[in-house]
Amino acid sequence: MADTTLENLLSEERVFPPSPEFVAAANAGPEIYDESADWEAWWMKQALERITWFEEPTVGLNAENAPFYKWFEDGKLNLSYNCLDRHLDTIGDKVAYHWVGEPGDTRDITYAELHAEVSKFANALKSLGVEKGDRVAVYMGMIPELPITLLACARIGAIHSVVFGGFSSDSLADRIQDGEAKVLVTQDGSWRKGGVFPLKEHADVSVAACPTIEKVVVVERTKNEVSMTDGRDLWWHDLMADQAADCEPEVMDAEDILYILYTSGTTGKPKGIVHTQGGYLAGVMATHDLVFDIKDDDIFWCTADIGWVTGHSYIVYGPLANGVTGVMYEGAPDSPGFDRLWQIVDDYKVTIFYTAPTAIRAFMKWGDEYPAMHDLSSLRLLGTVGEPINPEAWMWYNEHIGYGECPIVDTWWQTETGAIMITPLPGAVATKPGSATFPFPGIGATAVDEDGNDVGVPGGGFLAITRPWPSMLRTIWGDDQRYVDTYWSRFDGKYFPGDGVKRDDEGYFWMLGRVDDIMLIAGHNISTTEVESALVSHPAVAEAAVVGRADPVTGQAIAAFVTVRGGVTGDDALLKELRDHVAETIGPIAKPKSIVFTADLPKTRSGKIMRRLLKDISEQRQLGDVTTLANADIVATIAAESAASADD
Repeated sequence: MADTTLENLLSEERVFPPSPEFVAAANAGPEIYDESADWEAWWMKQALERITWFEEPTVGLNAENAPFYKWFEDGKLNLSYNCLDRHLDTIGDKVAYHWVGEPGDTRDITYAELHAEVSKFANALKSLGVEKGDRVAVYMGMIPELPITLLACARIGAIHSVVFGGFSSDSLADRIQDGEAKVLVTQDGSWRKGGVFPLKEHADVSVAACPTIEKVVVVERTKNEVSMTDGRDLWWHDLMADQAADCEPEVMDAEDILYILYTSGTTGKPKGIVHTQGGYLAGVMATHDLVFDIKDDDIFWCTADIGWVTGHSYIVYGPLANGVTGVMYEGAPDSPGFDRLWQIVDDYKVTIFYTAPTAIRAFMKWGDEYPAMHDLSSLRLLGTVGEPINPEAWMWYNEHIGYGECPIVDTWWQTETGAIMITPLPGAVATKPGSATFPFPGIGATAVDEDGNDVGVPGGGFLAITRPWPSMLRTIWGDDQRYVDTYWSRFDGKYFPGDGVKRDDEGYFWMLGRVDDIMLIAGHNISTTEVESALVSHPAVAEAAVVGRADPVTGQAIAAFVTVRGGVTGDDALLKELRDHVAETIGPIAKPKSIVFTADLPKTRSGKIMRRLLKDISEQRQLGDVTTLANADIVATIAAESAASADD
């Protein structure tokens, strides 16, 4: 960014206070912000009251070697014990997971059953020579054996490294090699839109380049033909057959490593984000309970994949430690039909639904009739995660999924933060469509200029986290200096997540996406998020992505890629209407110079739009590797449409 602030173009006046009924029963009211003013003491209280410790910590934050912070370091615990054992006497018969397979098969697993399966696989890992501190790579689809594997690793003190089950063999190999994993757990294949993704086949290619792998454990799921290497490869069911259903949990120090999770950097190799035990558990338990207002009878569905941090924190560790019943779904949201998720909500009477803005915009594109086919009245709270949500997508979610009665928690956080950082508390904060509202209790955040100075309220700039928090990453695996350089070198004493933010005159936080995506238009810093939101506010538009492309006059010009709603035709008349709509909504300076209509946008398998790829397309540069995209076939189509648009 060339200037110290961001243009504040988009104004949102709509406010949605929580209902008196919701406030009366809420887990947290407005007073919690005063209670957490002494943030170190407040976090210590969360850790002591929520976690079952083998030895309680006496120390909260240790900042002696900043930014290598430590939390609760003299405490001892086990996360598998906290997620399972301590519940057995009280809720052992309660369902931990309602699991739904893409072909339609289902499975309900109680806490007692999950404890037995986790114990058996923990013993199985031990039989393969896995010890405390060893790394176990995990390359699986969304089947029950995935959380079982994570909890089994946690039980014996092994470090799990989950690689999303849609990544390529090269991506898997890179992560295995960096972590020097000893065992790989995978499956024959995973179901995806009626087809089989050949996980074992990809794994074999990866393992050929990974000499540290000694054993490969394979779950039989799709029964596709696979090659099994004698002495190395073992079927899950064979390995589990004779294992005892009890395994003593390893006593872990709070600062022992729980897992490594790789996140792609803008350049260079993926970063292995390191999370530890006690602080991480305190963070995910507190946020899960307070942000989602958890009650004993809730049916909680986070639609993320466990291959991402959202799944680690809010499908596995947070919900299970809080004793909640969760839903897991194996397949795609549009398989076999566009109403698949709403059918599951209806079938299991889901009460809390947590999904991504990209999914919400897809629901909008598919049509209002699909959620209307099912009874969604069981829902009492909605959430979003993954990127900023456009105000009109927020409003659609509110109307068509929440029936105008469900608070919406728009949450901002990262792989690196481990847990939710900026979010409404649904019984304490009036929400505004598109705003993540305020930092979670105990979290410090602000907007700063390029010199690290607070820009004030209202104002826009770089998001900075002003103090350490328990669930924070501890380092980048094997590269402490990269950790310091990436997150702590930009602003002295502050964590820089790489995002832009603005704050309105009431102090609400409005996330503006990656600062790498900020456009410099005629000397003005303009957020792609605001222009995209202006486009999505037009009734014809379901989804939009905006990039700044090189322009000889203005430095950069705004190039937009638009997906229209069902039944709408993208033509020259709509193109002009959309350009005028943006100019009227947020100002003439933000009017797109070009708009390309496309059936879909290039997205990663976590649902994030690949704006850098769209920038390459708009500037007619050679495109890089697209094999890790969820929809690689759309790229050539967009490139052709963009070239045709440029020729017009």
